[in-house]
Amino acid sequence: MGWNGSTMLEPMWRGLPPVDPTAVSESASCALPARHEAVKGARRFTSDTLSQWHLPELFDDVALVVSELVTNALRHAVPDAPAPSADPASERDAQVRLHLLHWTTRLVCAVRDPSEQGPVAGEADSSQESGRGLYLVESFSDSWGWHPLAGRLHGKVVWATFLLPRG
Repeated sequence: MGWNGSTMLEPMWRGLPPVDPTAVSESASCALPARHEAVKGARRFTSDTLSQWHLPELFDDVALVVSELVTNALRHAVPDAPAPSADPASERDAQVRLHLLHWTTRLVCAVRDPSEQGPVAGEADSSQESGRGLYLVESFSDSWGWHPLAGRLHGKVVWATFLLPRG
């Protein structure tokens, strides 16, 4: 899915560091089911997409951030899911969507979910397994943020940017 004319991606331009939207050279998007196995699918989608874009060297950092953003969406933003449908990637079952955008100078990964509540960094306690996700996102990306969706879409988008290596 390209960025042109996409009402899903249009709100993403607000809040991101200034870049000419015509600088988007490639974009990809996938629907994720409201199940924790979706994190593995998001990582696979990220790997395949970065390989197609000849950016496999970004995989480790981008996949870590994608994993954290998708996990947070599933854990905190998706209401208890109804029984899964026969097609695990059906739109009915997919309340979370991953977008990857390849701009001239940066890569953007964005996760859309149905909650209008903004992400909150938890207390990072070394004895706990959770609470460090947004700290990892901040550490491994060049910038991150979020904004509520507008128009007929409900929820929010949490995004992270990665500067691309030069030349």
